[in-house]
Amino acid sequence: MKKITGILFFMNVAIISFSQNNTLDYFISRAVANSPLIKDYTNQAASVYTDSLLIRASYKPQVTASSFNSYAPVIKGIGYDGAITNGGTFSALAGVNKTIPNKKNLETQFESLRLQRQSISNASGISEQDIRRTITSQYITAYGNLMQLNFLKGIDSFLTKEETVLKKLTQQNVYRQADYLAFLVTIQQQRLLIKQQAIQFQNDFATLNYLCGITDTSSVELKNPNLQLSPLPGMEHSLFFKQFEIDSLKLVNNKMLVDMNYKPKFNVFADAGFNSTLAYRAYKNFGTSFGISASVPIYDGKQKKIQYSKIAIAERTRQQYQSFFVNQYNQQIAQLTQQLKATEGLISDINDELKYSESLIKVNEKLLETGEVKIADYILALNNYLNAKNLVTQNNINRLQIINQINYWNR
Repeated sequence: MKKITGILFFMNVAIISFSQNNTLDYFISRAVANSPLIKDYTNQAASVYTDSLLIRASYKPQVTASSFNSYAPVIKGIGYDGAITNGGTFSALAGVNKTIPNKKNLETQFESLRLQRQSISNASGISEQDIRRTITSQYITAYGNLMQLNFLKGIDSFLTKEETVLKKLTQQNVYRQADYLAFLVTIQQQRLLIKQQAIQFQNDFATLNYLCGITDTSSVELKNPNLQLSPLPGMEHSLFFKQFEIDSLKLVNNKMLVDMNYKPKFNVFADAGFNSTLAYRAYKNFGTSFGISASVPIYDGKQKKIQYSKIAIAERTRQQYQSFFVNQYNQQIAQLTQQLKATEGLISDINDELKYSESLIKVNEKLLETGEVKIADYILALNNYLNAKNLVTQNNINRLQIINQINYWNR
């Protein structure tokens, strides 16, 4: 009983796994999980956190140990002047140095790291959108070829059934042998198309796996992607526009960092240890010293003004890129929306034509059984139906591709 339960459990797991690995969401999730670029951005964010720890550590007391020992002998009156060398110097000191933090300076540095993390997160989001668009596009292509393949297989089954009827009618001299052979040629052509379509689907599916970083070479029955047109957010709320805002804040922050370099800086220091010439009562030369140092920039050749000018140039460049993006965005959305509307209108027209083609096929099918239709006319009607159906499939795939392009901008 336990063995049966175990087998049923693994069968259920297998069924669930199979049902999940043929959806668009599955392939997108695998592509994102396997993307080295997304992992790189994650590591960059972790590195920025490490930089914040380094900043905090740099303002903590810095303890160092140092030792300086020298001896300047005077031999037979020849040697360095003792007034300079004291005959020698021997020291072993432990020193502590601490920069007095400027609250504004710290806030500016941490703001710089925060903006850097935002930029990395935004770039990661854009990269994920690129992956989503690429995988969706390839999935739609593979799915379209699969739909075409399944349709051709259905037509082959239909023709095989009709061939059986036509063969009997030919044996009964209702149709000529030439008509029967012409119908067989149509069936053979159809089967060649099936083989060609099967190869195309396998290639497209292999490409999909390759883009997702999946090594499995087996193919599955892809599910309908069911893409819906997502409402576009205001352009200023999109990931793509957000980057321009972050870059603007970065330049403001850079200007503040320049200002911080011209603020007074203060350090406190202290040391303790042994410092002696060993000339007199060396055992008493243990001691300590402490103090404070300050530095105030006065003149540096107008470097601050030059750096301001450099930041202003960067801001003008940013504004030019932003203006270009806004124009391109509006133009592309308008163009894609127009294409979608035209494609949907064309699909509606083709579907209307397809109804007539289907009706003609049904009529010819009944007439074939009674021998009242010419095989050439039947084949022509069948080809018209196939062409119309193929046009519907192609335009439905084009519609999904356009929706994918529009949805690319919806985050």
